[in-house]
Amino acid sequence: MRAFVLACLMTAIGLLVSAPAVAHHSFAAEFDQNQKVEFTGVVTKVEWMNPHAHFSLAVKDAAGKVTVWDFESGSPNALARRGILRNTIKVGDTLTVTGYRAKDGSNLASAANVTFPDGKSAFAGTSGDGGPGK
Repeated sequence: MRAFVLACLMTAIGLLVSAPAVAHHSFAAEFDQNQKVEFTGVVTKVEWMNPHAHFSLAVKDAAGKVTVWDFESGSPNALARRGILRNTIKVGDTLTVTGYRAKDGSNLASAANVTFPDGKSAFAGTSGDGGPGK
């Protein structure tokens, strides 16, 4: 009985530890490097979390219609090493972002380069994931 309980406990711990690894994905699994996008818009949301930070832009087209795009970027740690800190991207800022659209056609893209209101730009993508522009 004791061996059975121990085996169940070890299995549960193994599943819990491996769950984050299953949730992570490669660039090529989700994004299309042949569908480059570039948008200028106003930041509506910032989520500073692992494994990838996300931010959303409200983008206005030529007809004035607003579409919200979600951009996935590198991890908070990787962004910080490039000078993009938690308070660098703020709700209300106007950014220009180049990236690569999701294969499913949704309004999701992998951010590659971000140009900030002061004109400075930085690589915001994930490195080592097979994505272009490393």
